Amino acid sequence: MKMTRLAAAALLASSMALAACGETTEPVAEAPAGVPGLSVENARLVLPPVAGNPAAVYFDLTYEGDRGLSIRRADVAGAEQSQLHAYAEYNGKMEMGETMPIAITKGTKIAFEPGGYHIMAFNLSPDVQPGGKVEVTLTVSGGDKYSFEADVKAAGDDR
Repeated sequence: MKMTRLAAAALLASSMALAACGETTEPVAEAPAGVPGLSVENARLVLPPVAGNPAAVYFDLTYEGDRGLSIRRADVAGAEQSQLHAYAEYNGKMEMGETMPIAITKGTKIAFEPGGYHIMAFNLSPDVQPGGKVEVTLTVSGGDKYSFEADVKAAGDDR
């Protein structure tokens, strides 16, 4: 019986010490906004040559973050819908279509360009005009988002 009381007293004393310790801890810092290590350069949205067709977004992506991630979604301001696209061989010919999430790890560099990865922007607002800018947002696994501005170019401009 004495052993039980001694054990209970020791447990009470240690839990009080831990509780007192918890009162002096530093607040946990919030995670940084965006996607640490992700950067985008040379971003541009190229308008379609025929009104009503989708536009394409191209850019150069670099990732130097420590965690492996996947780009799972893209959104373009002023578009009713946006999709990540790529080209792949199907039945002996190259076809464009929506792609699965794009894996990125430290050191990844991807050129989103004609004939490769790109973003398709469907049903653009008439307010999106050459010489302007649009916001593009990438969503990665886990839900973090990275936004950047893309220059709006006419159909005949350099891609």
